[in-house]
Amino acid sequence: MAESSSIARPYAQAAFELARDSGRLGQWADLLDAAAMVAADPQIDRLIDAPRTDMSALIDMIVGICRDKLPEAAGDQSQLQNLLKLLAENGRLTALPDIAEQFRKLKADVENSIDVVLTAASQIDAGQQSRIAEALKKRLGREINLHFKLDENLIGGARLQADDLVIDGSVRTGLDKLASTLSN
Repeated sequence: MAESSSIARPYAQAAFELARDSGRLGQWADLLDAAAMVAADPQIDRLIDAPRTDMSALIDMIVGICRDKLPEAAGDQSQLQNLLKLLAENGRLTALPDIAEQFRKLKADVENSIDVVLTAASQIDAGQQSRIAEALKKRLGREINLHFKLDENLIGGARLQADDLVIDGSVRTGLDKLASTLSN
């Protein structure tokens, strides 16, 4: 992962600068996410690694899928295609998910925002999510992009994760700590 991250960094930085200069950070983030999702698909991943794959056709297919998913980003798709060609020429198409992730982090830094994943054992209504986001905004001093994820394995409670910060108030973690304490 560390090697892939260091490989992805210059590509993410170049794409970020291009997107920032054109004022299209959001569109590029969406395009890179879509392309990364396609490239991470197991069938596409096998094609990327196969020695006889026609990379030009594969790139056209990835861009075509992105075009279907994000028609509003049509102006950026030729630049995405150029990036994918460069990645393919350098044997780096598999780094696309890391490139998209690093691009999102660069974008968040510029926008002074942070993505936070709220994982809970049951649904949390929009009002509660809004209050949680407001509290986090005060604590972190950044705009909060809250993403909810349902995980019934937590039993109860919730877990918040923002980059390296994890606030775990789940029942599952509490039980694991109790079991660890009792066994020692």
